[in-house]
Amino acid sequence: MNFVEEMKNKAREYQNSLVLPEGTEERTVVAAAKIVAEKLAKKVTLLGKKEDVEKVASSKGVSLEGIDIINPEASEWLDDFGKEYYELRKDKINKKTGQPEVTPESAREYILKDPLSFGAMMVRLGKADAMVSGALSATADLLRAGLKIIKTAPGTSTASSCFVMDTHDKKWGKDGYLIFADCAVNPTPTSEQLADIAMDSAKSCRDLLGAEPAVAMLSFSSKGSGGKLPDVLKVQEAVKIVKEKAPDLLLDGELQADASLIPEVTAKKAPGSPITGKVNTLIFPSLEAGNIGYKLVQRFAGADAYGPILQGFAKPISDLSRGCTSDEIVVTSAITLVQAGPNKN
Repeated sequence: MNFVEEMKNKAREYQNSLVLPEGTEERTVVAAAKIVAEKLAKKVTLLGKKEDVEKVASSKGVSLEGIDIINPEASEWLDDFGKEYYELRKDKINKKTGQPEVTPESAREYILKDPLSFGAMMVRLGKADAMVSGALSATADLLRAGLKIIKTAPGTSTASSCFVMDTHDKKWGKDGYLIFADCAVNPTPTSEQLADIAMDSAKSCRDLLGAEPAVAMLSFSSKGSGGKLPDVLKVQEAVKIVKEKAPDLLLDGELQADASLIPEVTAKKAPGSPITGKVNTLIFPSLEAGNIGYKLVQRFAGADAYGPILQGFAKPISDLSRGCTSDEIVVTSAITLVQAGPNKN
């Protein structure tokens, strides 16, 4: 069974609910119908005026049966969402004006005008278990809504991303699958952020690959071979932080890529490493390295790259490429629904 099939099967089993804020975007409407048809979610909600959503569905020849449509302007939740947003932001000061960022009235208006924030509030307050957007919206807009409303998970202050890499070669990772992070969000992470990324990627490894994580913190240096350069020390400090916060996590670093993946090289460059021959999660020292790394593996090795999958949030949200297909929205939705875990209701 491949990764996509595994995610869809888990989504069917978990039966979580999904909100798609870009409810009048045609690929999103088509994807919503497919999600319902494949029974990947307990409930699918599209945001938008009913007549506008119906017009799109009619033009694409898809049924809206089984899909909830919520118009934020007419929603019974709007006042409560505005009050919640005000409570979240009332102590924030606008740096340009020196005035409070929100008032009770402007908070309600903000939620009304921004579908991503309305969707994020649905997730925050348990009206949906997960949210997917990005077919129309920029990544920055989704991250802003997530960070302001959903917040980061307890124990982490860093939102990040990972890719699931299917190398099609079972000698790597978990049956050919590895987690690569962070390849899409944090350009120059600090030691503290790298530590958060490592721990959140370990959780992604458990949730998405069903494997106990074995994490390598990557560098151009192995165990101090690069000297005392700042980029080396940053990774070394991140390793210390993780070992203090999550002492039971199987992790080692700083390591060069070959020292983390090839047991014979590990034996020479990091003798006695606890992750020898076990690595399934690679943490890159910067966005530059991570983005280059996953694309090289994707192109040279013919690997499939699933992501970026956002992690570190208190509840799951996911971003899409603005060039995505409806099928890609379905796959991303399945992954995000799985991140929410088994439905306990």
